[in-house]
Amino acid sequence: MMIRCDNQCSINIAKNPIFHARTKHVEAQYHFVREKLQSNEITLVYCNTSEIVVDIFTKPLVKIKFELFREMLGVEVNPFSIKGETWK
Repeated sequence: MMIRCDNQCSINIAKNPIFHARTKHVEAQYHFVREKLQSNEITLVYCNTSEIVVDIFTKPLVKIKFELFREMLGVEVNPFSIKGETWK
């Protein structure tokens, strides 16, 4: 399974099994991702912040980005809407 992430530091920490002083506050229960990565059950891939489609569900977006992400998800505009109709 491929997991896209926009945080390169998180990807590097998960890939490097060496204990870092910066991550000493992370408890053992939070090393789930590292374990899955080491067992090759998941792959972490860097994805630019501007390409994270899930933002359509979690953040307010400008109209252009909203329409782009909506298209990427395969959601179509209602063909029966009245021309010029806006959502309220």
